[in-house]
Amino acid sequence: MFCFMTFFIFYFQKHTSNMSLLTHLLVCLFGMGSWVSINGLWVELPLMVPQIPEGWYLPSYLSVLIQMANVGPLFVTLMHRFRPGALNEAAVIYVIIGLGTVASFLLGFFWKETVVVAGVPRSVALLVLTFFLAAVDCTSSVTFLPFMMRLKTQYLTTYYIGEGVSGLLPAFVALIQGVGVVHCMNSTQSLNHTLNSSNSSVTFDLQAQYQPANFSAEVFFFFLSAMMLVCLVAFLLLNYHPSVAREHPSGQYTNGVKKKSQRNRMWAEQKPMMDPYRSAIQKRRSSFGTGSYSWTQVFYIFVILAWANALTNVVLPSVQSYSCLPYGNNAYHLSATMAAVANPLACFIAMFFPIRSLLLMGVLTVIGSGVGAYIMGMAVLSPCPLLADETSGGVIIVLAWILFVLTLSYVKVIIGVILRDEGHSALVWCGAVVQLGSLLGAVTMFPVVSVYSYFLSGDPCNTKCP
Repeated sequence: MFCFMTFFIFYFQKHTSNMSLLTHLLVCLFGMGSWVSINGLWVELPLMVPQIPEGWYLPSYLSVLIQMANVGPLFVTLMHRFRPGALNEAAVIYVIIGLGTVASFLLGFFWKETVVVAGVPRSVALLVLTFFLAAVDCTSSVTFLPFMMRLKTQYLTTYYIGEGVSGLLPAFVALIQGVGVVHCMNSTQSLNHTLNSSNSSVTFDLQAQYQPANFSAEVFFFFLSAMMLVCLVAFLLLNYHPSVAREHPSGQYTNGVKKKSQRNRMWAEQKPMMDPYRSAIQKRRSSFGTGSYSWTQVFYIFVILAWANALTNVVLPSVQSYSCLPYGNNAYHLSATMAAVANPLACFIAMFFPIRSLLLMGVLTVIGSGVGAYIMGMAVLSPCPLLADETSGGVIIVLAWILFVLTLSYVKVIIGVILRDEGHSALVWCGAVVQLGSLLGAVTMFPVVSVYSYFLSGDPCNTKCP
C-alpha cells in the first residue's frame, strides 16, 4: 500500500505541473472510503463465521441487507430527479461518512453480541450495524461521484483508484491478519464400535482447521473505522483547503470558496459541463447531458455499466470460493488479492490511455464476460473443476480473475469519465445504475447460491477428484 502511494505521488510530482498533488492524494483517500467498510466485512467473514450463530448463512444475510440498503441511493436519485438542487450534497456526504465511521467503531465492540429472537440466538447488533454500513457505501455511489463535478476531469480517475484501494487495502490487512488460512490435521475416527464388543475399526482422516488470526476481528473493525475517519478528513480538506479550491473547473476562487462551490453545484445540477473542444454549432443528438450521444448510445453505455457492475460486484464474487478453493488455499488467496490489485491498476492504466471508444468498450466487455463465463464454469464444476489436481489449473484461475477484474474495471472507469463530461445529473444516474446492476446481480445469485445450493464446496483436505 505504501509502495503504491509512493509511486502514485512520485508520478504526479514528475508528470503534472498544472494539477495539485495534494488534491490527487485527497481525492484518492476520499474515494477509498466509498466501499472500504463492506469490503472489509467480506474479507473478515472466515474469522467471524465460526463465532456467530448464523454461521455460513451470514454471507446470504449480508447480500440481502446490502440490497435493502439501496433505499439510500434511491432517495438521493429521486431528489435529484424531482427537486434538483434542493439536496445539500456535501451535508449528505458528511452524514454518511460519519455514520460509517461510528458503525465500524461499534462493530468492534458488539459484533459477537447475540439476542434471543423467537427462541433462537441472533447477531442482531452485527446485522443492524451492517445495514448502516451498507447504506453508507451504497449511498456513496450517488453522492461521491457527483461531488467530483466540482473538480477537474483528471481527478475522476484518481477517485476510481481510491475506490479500487477500498477493496485492496482490507484484503492486504486480512492477509497480514492470517484470515482463512487452513491447515490439514490428522484425526482418528472409530467405526463399528458396539457396547458389548471391543471390535472396532480405526480410520485416519484429515481435518481442516483454521489457523488462529494474528490479531482479532475487533482490531480489524477499529482499523476500518480509522479508514473512514481518514476519508472524512480528506473530504473536509477537499471542501476547504485553498489549493483544492484552485482545482475547481472555473479556476477563480478567492476567499469565498464555499459560496462559489455551492453556486457551481447549483449550476452543474441544472446545466451539464460543456466540453471546451466541442464545436458550439454541433447539433445535439439527444437531450441527455451535452447531447454528444444519441439515446441509443446512452442506453448502450448504461446497459454495459449495469452489466459490468453486476458481474464484478455480485455475480462472480459470490462464487469466488467455489471457483478457486478446489485449486488450493493458496490459489484462492492469491486470486482474491491479485483481483483486488487489478482494480486500481485498471484505473491507473486509464490515466495513460483514457480511450473513450464505444466500440472498444464493447470489445473489452465481451472479453471480460468471456473470462467471467470460464470462472463461472469452474464454480459450477466445483469441487472437481478442470485441471483441479494440476498446478496449471491454479495458475489459469488466478490469471482469469486478474483479467476479468482488469478489463471490466477499465470499462467502468471509462464510462465514468464519459458521463463526467455529460454533467452532474449524468453522474447521479451513473451511481444509480451501478447500484441497479448490483441489485439485479444479487437478486439472481442469492437464490441460486443460498436457497437452492446449486454450487457445491469440497473439503479442502479430503476431496478426491477422478
